[in-house]
Amino acid sequence: MLDILIAVFGILVFLFGFVVLVGAPYLPTLDNHKKQALDMLNLKPGNTMLELGCGDGRVLVAAAERGIRCIGYELNPILVLTALWQTRKYRKLVTVRLRNYWGVKLPEADGIFVFLLPKYMPKLNNKIIQEFGKPVKLISVAFEIPGKKPSRKGKGLFLYEYK
Repeated sequence: MLDILIAVFGILVFLFGFVVLVGAPYLPTLDNHKKQALDMLNLKPGNTMLELGCGDGRVLVAAAERGIRCIGYELNPILVLTALWQTRKYRKLVTVRLRNYWGVKLPEADGIFVFLLPKYMPKLNNKIIQEFGKPVKLISVAFEIPGKKPSRKGKGLFLYEYK
């Protein structure tokens, strides 16, 4: 029995820990950050938002409640299942993908929500510049993009506009 518990614990540590190598560990987005971030993005019903590292899906739900189409990317299969469950009422608006967003061309979107570690912010900036053919807004929780001036700041949130 102890062997099974140790194995399960090891699997959970791996699933929740390895994502640090490509983005950030799972930390639930605070309710006030969700609302303020979505307000700053100022997306309208029918617009599309990407969440890079969607975790348990709570930001996707908040956006879908505003009529925003959402695509969430997540590496942790447990969190993907959780996000799918959380967003089940919004199936027409929300897609959750078990994928590493660094390895795919991102679809066109009107807004992007991220909570990444600082060391990945320059890489994200380059990816957006290279892949997006139309203007897009990016909201980052907690961390700025080095060398890029945010168009707006607010309580640990940074809004960037790409033309």
